[in-house]
Amino acid sequence: MTTTPRATALRAAALLATAALALTACGSGDPSDGTGPAAATARIPTTDVVSGVTKDPAAAKLLPADVRARGSLSLASSVGSPPSATYLPDGRTLAGQDIDFADAVGKVLGVRIKREVAGFEAILPALGSGKYDLGTGNFGVTDERRRTIDFVTYVNDGQGFAARRDSPLRKVTSLRQLCGLTVAIGAGTTFETTLEENAHLCEEAGKQPYDVKTYAEQGALWISLQQGRSDVVMSTVNGLRYAVKQQPGLRFLNEFKRLEVGFAFKKGTPLAPAVRAAVNRLEKDGTYDRILRKWGTGPSAIATSRISPPEVK
Repeated sequence: MTTTPRATALRAAALLATAALALTACGSGDPSDGTGPAAATARIPTTDVVSGVTKDPAAAKLLPADVRARGSLSLASSVGSPPSATYLPDGRTLAGQDIDFADAVGKVLGVRIKREVAGFEAILPALGSGKYDLGTGNFGVTDERRRTIDFVTYVNDGQGFAARRDSPLRKVTSLRQLCGLTVAIGAGTTFETTLEENAHLCEEAGKQPYDVKTYAEQGALWISLQQGRSDVVMSTVNGLRYAVKQQPGLRFLNEFKRLEVGFAFKKGTPLAPAVRAAVNRLEKDGTYDRILRKWGTGPSAIATSRISPPEVK
C-alpha cells in the first residue's frame, strides 16, 4: 500500500497525541482538564490574518510573463507539526505559519496558490526537476543547499534541543555534550548534516560517539524521547517551543544555532524578486507581524526578505 504525504502527516499528528496521552498518564495532567492532547489540538490557532491582503501591482509586475498569464503558482508544502504546517482536526484543512505566508504572498502577487502536500525530503529534488514552482517546509538556508536551490527568506528560526524534565541536560552549548547520548532528529534535515559534520568531536575528546536516530514522522520522534529510546531531540527552535508546551514532562533546552528560513525554488528561478517584494510588502502593511503573533513566533521576525543569503555561522 502506498502511503500518501497527507496520511503520513495525519499519522504523525496521531502519534504526537499518543505521546502526550502517555505523558499525562504519568500524573502530569488529564485529557479532560485542559492539559491533554485534546487541548493541544484546540490550541492550533485559526484566526484569519490573510483574507484582507490585497494585490500589490508593483510586486506582481515582477512575475515572469508566463506566470502572470496562467495566474497561479504550484507550491509543494511539507506538512508535519505546528507552528510550521499541520492539519486541523477535520483532517483536511491545513494551518500553520508556512501556510499563512504562502497564501498571503499569493494575494500580494495576485495569483492563485495551487498547493500540493509533499514529503519534506522530496520537495527540494522536485523543485530541481521543475515539478513545482516553489516549496515550503521550514527550509533553513544553508550554504550547501544554496548550491542547488534558491531561497527567499521570510523568518529566522534555527536549531535547538529539547529533553525530558528528568534529563541532566540543561543547556547544550557544544555538541560534545551529546557524546554517548541518543539524539532524535527528523529525516533529511539540517540537523542530520550538523551532527554528521561534527561527529569527530566525540572521538577527539576521547568520548563515546552520539547515536543519531532519524525519524520521518514527528510523532514517532517525540514518542522515542518520552519512552527513553532517545535522550534529546534536535529540531527547529519554533517547533520545539511549540511541542513542549503541548506535552507535559518535556523541556526546551536552548537555541543552538540560528538560520534564516525561506521559500525554496529551483536554482536560477526568475520568481525570486517577485516573492521577495511580496514578503517585504507584507512587512510594511502589518500582515507579517499578524502572522507571527498568531503562531507565537515573534522572535523569528526578520528586518527584510533576502534572496539566498549566506548561511548564518
